[in-house]
Amino acid sequence: MSRCSEIIIFSYFCDRLSYKDKIDIAKLPKHIAIIMDGNGRWARQRGEDRVMGHRNGVTSVRETVEAAAEIGVEYLTLYAFSTENWNRPQEEVMALMQLLVSTISLEVKTLNENDIRLLAIGDLSSLPADCLMELNEAIKATSNNKRMSLVLALSYSSRWEILRAIKSITADIELGKIQTSEITEQNFEKHLCTSGFPEPELMIRTSGEHRISNFLLWQLAYAELYFTEKLWPDFRKEDLYEAIVDYQGRERRFGKTSAQLKPHS
Repeated sequence: MSRCSEIIIFSYFCDRLSYKDKIDIAKLPKHIAIIMDGNGRWARQRGEDRVMGHRNGVTSVRETVEAAAEIGVEYLTLYAFSTENWNRPQEEVMALMQLLVSTISLEVKTLNENDIRLLAIGDLSSLPADCLMELNEAIKATSNNKRMSLVLALSYSSRWEILRAIKSITADIELGKIQTSEITEQNFEKHLCTSGFPEPELMIRTSGEHRISNFLLWQLAYAELYFTEKLWPDFRKEDLYEAIVDYQGRERRFGKTSAQLKPHS
């Protein structure tokens, strides 16, 4: 066999490899954040109401959580419901809340079997009582799991979070617990919902939109952003792997030059 034929065959098999096989586990992002967008459009394309899109999006959540846990991602944050989503038609909001309650209830057993801890960030007090109760019970039931942390952003917006942090710091100043001169980035981060979490290194948004929609504005300062045309109900494991491979092909400089990142000979 000629050298040229060997190269062609090698290239053919490389192209057929799953993106999972191309992932460098040593360079895996510890924290991935996802804006799950496109449920409504997915439903409209099929002549269904928006709620049907949300229901089908649950399958994508299961696949994505499973895929992230399998390869060793430590934190996965899903933007499930923003503070702005409360402005949607009442019947859609109520259907979403009911779907959330039923899904959480059904998934606790699976989360425990896979050693996944459930957490939530956002203005949780604004959730309906039954939804909040189900959520808190699931968080408690999975609290000892250690394989991966699944974080649901519910009734969340970054502007709300930042204002909340400022109010909390101001209260501490008024009580004499801290001086204005002592406020640092690290101190500020302690007042955010994500205190104790690593910052997301990769943010994925589905549906072809190219914006972050009030999601983790502080935390995404140095994250790599990945946008896909896939609508959320069509997002599967291979799509997550593809995003990670794309992330691993980027040069993360954090303000430095490429030359500074190269090891000295």
